[in-house]
Amino acid sequence: MSGHSKWSTIKRKKGKVDAQRGKIFTKIIRVITVAARSGGGDPETNVKLKTAIQLAKENNMPNENIERAIKRGTGEADGVSYEELLYEGYGPGGVAVLIEALTDNKNRTIPEIRKIFSKNAGNLGENGCVAWMFDKKGYFVFEKAKVNEDTIVDLALEAEAEDLKSDNENIEVITPPEDYQKFSNLIKEQNIDCLLSEVTLIPKTTVDLEGKKAMQMLNLMEQLEENDDVQKVYANFNIADEIMEEISASKDQE
Repeated sequence: MSGHSKWSTIKRKKGKVDAQRGKIFTKIIRVITVAARSGGGDPETNVKLKTAIQLAKENNMPNENIERAIKRGTGEADGVSYEELLYEGYGPGGVAVLIEALTDNKNRTIPEIRKIFSKNAGNLGENGCVAWMFDKKGYFVFEKAKVNEDTIVDLALEAEAEDLKSDNENIEVITPPEDYQKFSNLIKEQNIDCLLSEVTLIPKTTVDLEGKKAMQMLNLMEQLEENDDVQKVYANFNIADEIMEEISASKDQE
């Protein structure tokens, strides 16, 4: 499991993924609004909207918030117009960083992101400089102690998953993006708890980090994720499990 994925699962276990509910809602509302604007307000015919609504419900967003965001997107209610942007750059040690953002003012967003990079030994790059290093995949992580590994293997084979990896704590399953829902449905039918599941970008290669660069990279990730305009951050760093755990523990004490 790459350091990026490992950090995501540690945060998920400890409830640290956007701990402020208001920040979560702000980001999800933007996704719903843009999805409704581009594909219409019916989730049955708009897969992007359906996925955004599912994410909203998983985070206990009230139905009226969801409906209001959809109406803003379809033009039935007044609202802010958001622009989808993709930023690319490099973190400490030459790590590739890809950022998906939704903003109502890119003249505000670009300087903010550039500042975050410069504060953490990175730099914003040109369009296309790192996007080629990532592939879109369905991604699932299971806690080994809570599942039957043989069952996960059988379901992965049934769903024709591309890859399955296992370490001391987790089982990781990667599928083609078009088969994400197929595998998701299979594990739901079996009532299997999943630590993390999403369609995401997986790096083709990774950069090993340790020491100061590892800390700088994780600070870069966190500060980017905390920005209201940033929706998702992808990176191809790898940090050894023991180093990752040490950094996570030190952050808990801050």
